[in-house]
Amino acid sequence: MDFTWLSDPTALAALATLVVMEVVLGIDNLIFISILTNKLPEHQRSKARRIGIALALILRLGLLGTIAIIVTLTEPIFTLFGHAFSWRDLILIGGGLFLVWKATKEIHHNVDSTPTDDMFDTTKATMTFGAAITQILLLDLVFSLDSIITAVGMTDVVMIMVIAVVAAVTVMLAAANPLAQFINNNPTVVMLALGFLLMIGMTLIAEGFGAHVPKGYIYAAMAFSALIEGLNMLSRRAARRKAAGTQEPK
Repeated sequence: MDFTWLSDPTALAALATLVVMEVVLGIDNLIFISILTNKLPEHQRSKARRIGIALALILRLGLLGTIAIIVTLTEPIFTLFGHAFSWRDLILIGGGLFLVWKATKEIHHNVDSTPTDDMFDTTKATMTFGAAITQILLLDLVFSLDSIITAVGMTDVVMIMVIAVVAAVTVMLAAANPLAQFINNNPTVVMLALGFLLMIGMTLIAEGFGAHVPKGYIYAAMAFSALIEGLNMLSRRAARRKAAGTQEPK
């Protein structure tokens, strides 16, 4: 195994950059896993998250072992309306449509006055364990493909890709339960996260049709929205403290 790249500053810089990019790309995957597993019975949620993230790692490492095939996925297979579509495009479009459908469905359940299957009612299970893992696996495949193609575009050293992927998945594993618990305890954050998934789904569809959307714009919008929601949470918390103070007997 060749480790000569460890003495190359350029390779080390590529490793640091790729680790950060892989962690950021993993946020989309982690939000979906957190929201979906909150629909399971409480004793199954942590297990489902671990399995979902483990599947993400296996898929990423498996795809790294087939880099030659991954590269060919970007080659056109047919042309429609003047745009050449590749297998990568079709996978991104399919994953984007699934995310849009899933997010729209759950937003509808949240705003419906008489929901029949509400993912926000965590007192009961609204999804089977197998169904949750299947849906996580589908999105893992889409996000893993995007992640590996990004890695291949940044470096040709497989070991750098492996280290970056393992580091990103380790961060996902550490953040999964705290993020899911936070989302579960704050329904408005769940709605915000569903909005993120809707935006990510539309971005994947746009990418599949050849319209490149800079990731920086997406994550800047997500960060700004999260900041506003954080301020709203602080405002609500201050209002509750004020109301509690006025109700105390003098």
